[in-house]
Amino acid sequence: MKIFRKAIFWIHLCCGVAGGIVIFIMCVTGAALSFEKNIIENVEHEQRFVAAGGQRLTTHEILAKVVETKPKAKPSSIAMSSDPAAAVTVSVGRDGQIFVDPYTGVITGEGNKSVRSFFSFMTDMHRWIALSGDGRAVGKAITGACNLMFLFLAISGIYIWMPRRWSWKHTRPNIMFRSTKSGKARDFNWHNTIGFWTSQVLIVLTLTATMISYQSAGNLIYTLTGNEIPSQNPAPPPATPQADQPFVVPANLNALWATAESHTTGWKTISLKLPVAKDAVFTIDEARSINIFGRSALTVDATTADVSKWEPYAEQNSARQIRSWFRFTHTGESLGIIGQIIGFFACIGGAFLVYTGLALSVRRLSAFIRRRPRAVAN
Repeated sequence: MKIFRKAIFWIHLCCGVAGGIVIFIMCVTGAALSFEKNIIENVEHEQRFVAAGGQRLTTHEILAKVVETKPKAKPSSIAMSSDPAAAVTVSVGRDGQIFVDPYTGVITGEGNKSVRSFFSFMTDMHRWIALSGDGRAVGKAITGACNLMFLFLAISGIYIWMPRRWSWKHTRPNIMFRSTKSGKARDFNWHNTIGFWTSQVLIVLTLTATMISYQSAGNLIYTLTGNEIPSQNPAPPPATPQADQPFVVPANLNALWATAESHTTGWKTISLKLPVAKDAVFTIDEARSINIFGRSALTVDATTADVSKWEPYAEQNSARQIRSWFRFTHTGESLGIIGQIIGFFACIGGAFLVYTGLALSVRRLSAFIRRRPRAVAN
């Protein structure tokens, strides 16, 4: 067991040194992204909410107002909330979104660009260490590999942390912060204590990240639950000259939207993917699932406004439901603000684990270098 423990320790140390910098970046950016939606919603509150009252415009009229005001805009989706005071959100691809007063058609804002730019940079750093273009594939490979190292570090760290004797005397120094007389003792105490309190959360965060990063890992859920792995969507066709044409609001948009609204009761939000081609694809939050991010999908024939396909979240197979938890469990949002706070402190703890781990490694290397001349002399 001593040999096995020693082997695990050295693999743990090597993984920490090899992936430490990238893991540190992912931890810091992960902490910054923990409250991204909350911060954005707070700074954009005046744009997102309007004075409720009067007759609401139809969906066609709202989208037409946007196109009239911004003729170069290429709407990629439109979303409405059941809250009468909520503005309608029209996404325009990489250009962001536009908030529209559903009673007047007036654009109330286009988001806080500086705040969104900051979080966009944090996301780029977190996912692919800010590499762009073709470099994103390389960045994703690096962050994916380092995330796997982080998963191993969290699991192996628990094993290495375990005291040889389970007593309060032997356990207390590894779970409580204490005053120390040297930097080495401090780093050792911090590394053990922070690792104890954050390792379980870090395992969840890194495991869900693995499922998101690697398709094969995500597909494993289908295999384990006995469900068929869905076929991959074909690559989108290359852009055509029609892509430069002005956006045209579907003539029967109101009929399509009425079908979506009447198909389920008590909905919270409805969004429609744009532009509409053969089918109109709606995403509906029915607010009925324990998973607050569970969404149902409705496909409507764009010509007849008849329902072509209905996929309620509650009837999706177990693998799809499990996978729907991954992203928002990774961010902590599945558990609401409590989960976000836990995720935030776990990420901060992860950054300190990298710092203290690298500091201990440097001290170990320095001590080895100092001992080497003495060994040679003897």
